[in-house]
Amino acid sequence: MGTSLLARKLGMAQVFSEDGRCYGVTVLEAGPCPVVQVKSLAVDGYDGVQVGFGANPKKINSPSRGHFDAAGVEPHRYLRELPGSSDAAVGDTLTVSAFEVGQKVDVSGVSKGKGFAGQHKRHNFGRGPVTHGSHNIRQAGSVGSVDAARTFKGLPMAGHMGAKRSTVQRLEIFRVDEERNLLLVKGAVPGATGGLLMVSQSRPRIRKVRGQH
Repeated sequence: MGTSLLARKLGMAQVFSEDGRCYGVTVLEAGPCPVVQVKSLAVDGYDGVQVGFGANPKKINSPSRGHFDAAGVEPHRYLRELPGSSDAAVGDTLTVSAFEVGQKVDVSGVSKGKGFAGQHKRHNFGRGPVTHGSHNIRQAGSVGSVDAARTFKGLPMAGHMGAKRSTVQRLEIFRVDEERNLLLVKGAVPGATGGLLMVSQSRPRIRKVRGQH
């Protein structure tokens, strides 16, 4: 399993490098994440590590409390699984020390919800002719087929925009603050301030050579 950690988005800031360049970074509170359960291929059918994040929750139900007590871990607000095999054991704690400056990471989360939007804003449609007498400047155009006599499923149309799981890949880590459990990554990440995120080590890109499949 690659290095992965749960994090909370604190906001964006501007920082300066040693050569005087200014970068826009996102500040993430990453971990600590205690290991609550370890999944194995032999027992569960797949490999994974279940971790907690956000200590001292205001409310927690009895089944969740019993699950944490069985692992000997303090209750946390979030409970998520990190895919892949790992050498971690129940009771271990994952921290930002697993990352290093200059490392490339993928950050996943739920994007901001933007409400109802038309097809131009939601799917980047082009517009109709802006001429005298034109009435289809921002219309969707034809949504049917000549012979099918119906609208195919999945056709890009107006609807709810955002609030979907999205991932920003290959963001560079600018700074690691182990004392305060902070990660500073260059660029923007999905979601609003305070949202839950998953930070994972980026996988190497596989470039296909022309003519090979």
